[in-house]
Amino acid sequence: MAADREERYRQAAEDALQQLDWCIGYLHGIKKTPISMQLAKNRSYIKRNLMKEAQEPLPTEVTTKA
Repeated sequence: MAADREERYRQAAEDALQQLDWCIGYLHGIKKTPISMQLAKNRSYIKRNLMKEAQEPLPTEVTTKA
């Protein structure tokens, strides 16, 4: 039962991070680069420290302001 609950929470977190990815891309696309960069850093922190997952950098993490 606890493992099932843990898996549901993990899936919900993954779904929320996918939505965050979309938001980051959208904000970057409309030239709100500082906001998108900060959200990308927050996303990285969540993936690395809270979910204990290695991750690839998002484009907004490696892109400079245009």
